[in-house]
Amino acid sequence: MIFDKVKEIICEELGIEADLVKMEASLSDDLGADSLDAIELIMAVEEKFDVEISDNDAAKIKLVSDMVNFLEGAGK
Repeated sequence: MIFDKVKEIICEELGIEADLVKMEASLSDDLGADSLDAIELIMAVEEKFDVEISDNDAAKIKLVSDMVNFLEGAGK
């Protein structure tokens, strides 16, 4: 499931507990990601899912669900 893989990446990149990562969680407000963390998360997701996320699309990713929905839309 995409969410499980995304959750794993977020936990690894941000060093947080898995139970904090929920679909409705805000990457910055709830999970504490700053702008550098966000870039590293995007890069990790691109590598893990073999997908390219444009700067425009990356700017729209605010919630965990945004990332999952993007990947689902990309056919991953």
